[in-house]
Amino acid sequence: METEVKKLDIDIEQERQKAVELIKKQGLRVLVCNGTGCIANGSNEVMEKFRELGADVSILSEHDKMTTVPTGCHGFCEQGVLVIIPDFDITYVKVKPDDVEEIVNSHIKDGKAVERLLYTDPKTGNHVYKNEEINFYAKQTRTSLKNCGEINAECIDEAIAVGGYRALAKVLEQNNPEAVIEEIEKSGLRGRGGGGFPTGRKWRFTAANRGGKSYVVCNGDEGDPGAFMDRSVMEGDPHKLLEGMAIAGFAIGADEAYIYVRAEYPLAIKRLRIAIKQAEEKGFLGKNIMGSGFNFDIHIKEGAGAFVCGEETALIASIEGERGMPRPKPPFPANCGLFGRPTLINNVETLANVPAIIDTGAQWFSSFGTETSKGTKTFALTGEVNNTGLIEVPMGTTLREIVFDIGGGIRNGKKFKAVQIGGPSGGCLTEEHLDLPMDYDNLIKAGAMVGSGGLVVMNEDTCIVEVARFFMHFTQNESCGKCVPCREGTKNMLKILEKIVRGQGEMKDLDTLEELALAVKEGSLCGLGKTAPNPVLSTLKYFRDEYIAHIKDKRCPAGVCTALKVIKINEELCKGCTKCARNCPVGAIEGTVKNPHKINQEKCIKCGACISACPFKAISQA
Repeated sequence: METEVKKLDIDIEQERQKAVELIKKQGLRVLVCNGTGCIANGSNEVMEKFRELGADVSILSEHDKMTTVPTGCHGFCEQGVLVIIPDFDITYVKVKPDDVEEIVNSHIKDGKAVERLLYTDPKTGNHVYKNEEINFYAKQTRTSLKNCGEINAECIDEAIAVGGYRALAKVLEQNNPEAVIEEIEKSGLRGRGGGGFPTGRKWRFTAANRGGKSYVVCNGDEGDPGAFMDRSVMEGDPHKLLEGMAIAGFAIGADEAYIYVRAEYPLAIKRLRIAIKQAEEKGFLGKNIMGSGFNFDIHIKEGAGAFVCGEETALIASIEGERGMPRPKPPFPANCGLFGRPTLINNVETLANVPAIIDTGAQWFSSFGTETSKGTKTFALTGEVNNTGLIEVPMGTTLREIVFDIGGGIRNGKKFKAVQIGGPSGGCLTEEHLDLPMDYDNLIKAGAMVGSGGLVVMNEDTCIVEVARFFMHFTQNESCGKCVPCREGTKNMLKILEKIVRGQGEMKDLDTLEELALAVKEGSLCGLGKTAPNPVLSTLKYFRDEYIAHIKDKRCPAGVCTALKVIKINEELCKGCTKCARNCPVGAIEGTVKNPHKINQEKCIKCGACISACPFKAISQA
């Protein structure tokens, strides 16, 4: 394809220099995390306190001004509210409004750090001053999350100052859509939404239908329990997403796009709307972008929070105003998608990687990761681990590095048991997988999947059967009901799992469970149904003994399943004080004053009220 280099109306480097100068005029920058998690912990009040005290310039020793900057999520959610002062190279954690005056007077005015507000390493017990030395951040490599926590997401100048829209200017100036697709192909970027389909190949399939109306759709639905990777990008660096979408639109010949984001993400929606308006005013979106002749408009579609709308054809139906239900493929969206036109669908993280690939080069991006899984991947690290939050690491990083280095190990010195990766669509990994390189292919071989990136760490006190039941309950509720294997199969799998955790299971139930799981996996119409059995199949594979204990021994090894708990009174320790009987809500405790009591197991509802009431620790649960 013959192309002609274009001279743009906007000099992006000149715009960047102007933006950098504006930031310099802010003086001392105090970055306060203003992501959803920290807002819930009071970051708005922390910011107001900094602004109130910062108005007094006499407190500043080396600067003539102090600016409090609300940022997106820093990732280290458990330690919020987080406050970073870049000029002092220091990070404060768990900051409350009442702490602000001490930070201002002690550190900003007198140069003495407030040690009690520094992060404490759980392994050494030492205070850590610098972000890059906190073990949670030390082994991360950030691409899509690079600016989250570093810039004001509601200020386009801050995005431009760190290189925003430079990649878009580059592709518009070079005016070669084919070269853009080739660069994405060479980078090895694969879809970060769960399937791992090669991004460049998807772009090429869609571009093959160039000539008429086509669309770009960003999937920001993110329905996995505990997953908040895409939300953090939309809240913390929305301009990076908009730029990635515009580059994708230029590459495939689309002039219109939709961001599909669930209504439960109000802050993300607010900041996306602000970002779109700012980009249009700057000439980075809309008609004749940067004088290139390229038109690209972006709309926001708020979803109702249906997990099935993460599937691309269900998402398309929802944007069109129909009920979010998948349809058979082919035709694929690349040929017949939104409003019957060719449509490119990528998720937020995938598109957020695009500007860096174009700006820095495919070779740079592909230098991270493994042979078949290039670049970095974000994970929401949650559960029984010391450091929880949002992380981004090179593909191929081992589970051991994530859990024990970045995550700081298991809480309270407990033993590692497993992780559930990929949410309801994923599977369990065990101790034998700790040194497994985490990439698309290795995880599939292990019976799991990357998914969107949820990573729930479990310790020895976790009941694996209950975990499987929880995820099956979620997917059964979220099934759209269109196809029989998913609608009926997940319902019956859930019934069996509930039967087992109630202590009513039979050994033949395990065979039925596996048979149903394989039928649902093979026969379901969309990805929700095809992956719904994964948590059950993987836990049956690696923790079958726990299922057997629930069925044969009528015992939950972790002591979690209420129906299998047995509460007993140690007659040698019981003084007959009657406190347990007085606190039992169902009258299950029998005995007389000053004589050992007994529990009527038929009446006992295992609520544990008697254990809490006993002053002699004579009552225990097994």
